Amino acid sequence: MNTAWLDQLAHRCGIEAEYYAIDGQLKETSSETKRLFLKAMGISANDEATAESSLQAFERRQWQQALPFARITHYSALHIDITLPAATQSVQWQLQLEEKNSLSGTTPFQTLECIAQYELDGGLLQRRRLHFPPNVPYGYHRISITPSKSETWFIVSPGKCWLPADVHRGEKLWGVSAQLYLLRSQHNWGIGDFSDLRNLVEKLTTQGADIVGLNPLHALFLDHPENASPYSPASRLLLNVLNIDVTAITEFDQCVRAQAIVNSTEFKKQLHVSQNAKQVQYATVTKLKLQTLRELFAYFQAQKNSQRSLAFQEFRQKNGFGFEQSCVFKALREYFASQNPSTPDWHQWPIEYQNPHSAAVKKFAEEHKEAVTFSAWLQWIADTQLGDAASKTNEMAIGLYRDLAVGADSAGAETWINQKAITSGVHVGAPPDYFTPLGQDWGLPPFNPHALQAEAYQSFIELVRANMRHAGGLRIDHVMALQHLYWIPAGQPASNGAYVTYPMEDLINILALESHRHNCLVIGEDLGTVPEGFRERMAEANILSYRVLFFEHDGTHYIPADKYIQHALAVANGHDLPTLRGWWSGNDIDLLEKLNLCDAENLAEKRYLRSQDRHTLWKTIFPNQPFADEMPINEITLAVHTFLARSNSILAIAQIDDITGEIDPVNLPGTFNEHPNWRRRLSLDLDSAEFLNRLNATCAAFRKERS
Repeated sequence: MNTAWLDQLAHRCGIEAEYYAIDGQLKETSSETKRLFLKAMGISANDEATAESSLQAFERRQWQQALPFARITHYSALHIDITLPAATQSVQWQLQLEEKNSLSGTTPFQTLECIAQYELDGGLLQRRRLHFPPNVPYGYHRISITPSKSETWFIVSPGKCWLPADVHRGEKLWGVSAQLYLLRSQHNWGIGDFSDLRNLVEKLTTQGADIVGLNPLHALFLDHPENASPYSPASRLLLNVLNIDVTAITEFDQCVRAQAIVNSTEFKKQLHVSQNAKQVQYATVTKLKLQTLRELFAYFQAQKNSQRSLAFQEFRQKNGFGFEQSCVFKALREYFASQNPSTPDWHQWPIEYQNPHSAAVKKFAEEHKEAVTFSAWLQWIADTQLGDAASKTNEMAIGLYRDLAVGADSAGAETWINQKAITSGVHVGAPPDYFTPLGQDWGLPPFNPHALQAEAYQSFIELVRANMRHAGGLRIDHVMALQHLYWIPAGQPASNGAYVTYPMEDLINILALESHRHNCLVIGEDLGTVPEGFRERMAEANILSYRVLFFEHDGTHYIPADKYIQHALAVANGHDLPTLRGWWSGNDIDLLEKLNLCDAENLAEKRYLRSQDRHTLWKTIFPNQPFADEMPINEITLAVHTFLARSNSILAIAQIDDITGEIDPVNLPGTFNEHPNWRRRLSLDLDSAEFLNRLNATCAAFRKERS
């Protein structure tokens, strides 16, 4: 079948025609997959005639715009391409700078460099390049031109992400990372909270650490609390309110009703069970916290015109329309979940509520004002407590580093609010590889790259800003998404997917601009299939690579510490990998056997290879000692952290799970109900003598080797 028009259209829309699998085989993108991806982008291509028509319409739109949707550039390329009739005499332009002053000028059109030309409806259009003076500052500016009376964004970026002064002085930085929810303390309610984070920050500040790493703090679904993955959130623009320390809220000491609830026999009974559980009891924690938070909110509302009330109002006003719509969504979801708990997905709501801008939604927000305000208040409390913990990092070179998930759940607030920019009908995932022969479908809808460009990247900008708040570092999960993402047609095997290209240079420049504005370094999680040249582009942009000890292997040896690349974060493992104790003991392989996730032949091979890897790692961290299988795991763990501390990388981090000696992974990829993912708590209390001893020893090793 002839698919020439379809192939051209797919190419113009960024659908890659092929990719090389991890085994070196060339995988071609099928015509069916191309059509499904185009449909997800809002482009028709059911047959060759439709594909030809869509391609011609695409071309016309490209040439009918006098200015692009946005021009994102850096200081060395201060120009913009203008498309006007060839007969145009002159161009009057004005560049309205972000700080309110402006630049302007008039230039003969024919004196500008001609980039391309195109015949449209009997007329000749020319695309010519207008250069600006070199004194345009970094920022979000607006450019307008006549005679077309067009305007667009002109965004100027430093081109490279921010790095702390310590790094420019040649210092090596270090810290500890934790999944916040798994922290254990005497005061929390069975889930780590922002007071635990403050406690950890204060301990690490005393030790001289530079950074405290965190899991994604994104909002989850309160009506389905057991869907606990921080990497499949309801919204990446909001915080997880389960991390709120209820007793640290100002009103708690004043609210008699809230205190009565917390001191009741039944509440204490449930709280005791939650606090002593080995796993986070999400349903119980959600019930206990929301019950008390509603009372505190009612008390807060009664204190009208107080200083805190004014602060809350200011918080809402600063966060704007998107924030308010997110709060409306949460109220709507709670309402519809109470009507029919089995259909919380907004795609199943009555049609008039599926559009966030509809009259029905506006009316609902007015009639349920209290519920909307409660959601906003919870976000204010969470933001205040996170900010309080972040304020204790002032002596650190970096402070908190947050984590940005690659997508949000299709049933969540982010997709409801942003239906133009986020696709439907496709998911993000990964192609088949050695570890997952069937590939991975993460169930998350991706951004539509063309819709992102059409909205001048506002969704991406808001996302970056929200997650750089109160942070000195941002880890971007699956950072290859800046260049391309592996899309999978919904309901089809992951092997049927293909890659879709994104406007990488624009995204990197925006990331760099926001990085400088927030004094926030950027770390890119670049594990898996990495495009050729991508890591080099990351290094040019000061985006740190994410180097995991387990993968720093040349096939024969683990890479020596002094061979680690400089622009990187060095870690022993990650949230999808076994802990050091689990890896050393082979517990991760035992789990595969226990859950029937691997056949006997592959299990035997994995155990043999692990034995070899253990000996190889031993030679790397104990080069002058004979292998000693009986060495306590605490000593091996400390030796691994000492090795990482010696690495050449700018940044080295110890996972708190390894410091406490956990054996089970926090997440086992490929499982849902089979394994208690995102639930396993730390076995040691943050203030226990055993934890402090282990923390002190780890920090001492980092201080010694990194100084």
